[in-house]
Amino acid sequence: MTNHSLNAQTIALYSKQLKTPSFNRYEDVIRQLDIDKSYEQFLIQLLKLESASRMESSQKRKINAAKFPYIKTFDEMELSRYEHVSEATFHELASCDFVSKRQNVVMIGNTGRGKTHCSIALGIKACMQGMNVRFYTAANLSNELIEAMEYKRLLKLERQLAKVDLLIIDEASYITFNRHQSELLFKVVADRAEKRSVIISTNLRFSEWTTLFENETMVSALIDRLTFRSHVLNMNGQSFRSENPKNHSKEVEKS
Repeated sequence: MTNHSLNAQTIALYSKQLKTPSFNRYEDVIRQLDIDKSYEQFLIQLLKLESASRMESSQKRKINAAKFPYIKTFDEMELSRYEHVSEATFHELASCDFVSKRQNVVMIGNTGRGKTHCSIALGIKACMQGMNVRFYTAANLSNELIEAMEYKRLLKLERQLAKVDLLIIDEASYITFNRHQSELLFKVVADRAEKRSVIISTNLRFSEWTTLFENETMVSALIDRLTFRSHVLNMNGQSFRSENPKNHSKEVEKS
C-alpha cells in the first residue's frame, strides 16, 4: 500500500469518527487552491466545504420534517398574475421576516389560485433559513388532534406544535368542524398568538367562517388572533388550473 493510499484511508477514518465527511474531498480543495496558498487557507476552504455540507443536510432534514405534500418554489409562480397582491409583497414574505417577527399570513382566494403552492414555497424558504416548519391540511390537523386526545397524547402533540416556528394550515374550507375539533384547533392557533407564526389558506371570506365552526364566538376570537400582526392576502381571480387542465392533471399525479 502506498503512502498516498494509507493517508487517504486514515483521513477517511478520522472523517467518519469526527463526522466531517466533506474532509474526504480534500483533494478537490487542493486542486482548486493556488500553489502559493498557505496551510491555513487550505484549512479554511476545507472547513467552509464542511459547513456548507452540514447546512445543506440540515435544510433537507427540515424540509422532510415539514411533511410537505410536494415541493413547490416561488420560481414556479407567475407573481404578476395576482391582481390584488403586489410582487413586492410576495418578495417581502419570501424573506421570511414575518416568521422572525411572529406574524401570520392568511391567504383568501377561490380554488386554483395557487394558495397551497404559495404556502409550500414560503415553508421551503423558512426551512432553507434553518426554521422549523410543519404543514397540515386543516382536516388532517383536526383529525390528528382528536386522535392524540383519544390516545392521551394531546399534550405532547400540542407541545410539539408550539415549538414549530411556522405552522401551515392549508385548505381551511372544505369541512365543517365539530365542537371538539373547533376547540382543539382554536387552542393550537391561540397558543401561538404573538409567539409563533401561522399560515392559513382558505376559499372563504372571514364572514363565511361560521360555516366551518359551530361556535360563532370562537370564530370571532380565532379571526382576531389570526389577523393581529398579520398579512391578509386577497388571492381571488381566474383559476390557473382551469386555464391548463393538462398541467393540473400531471401535478395531481405527481402529488
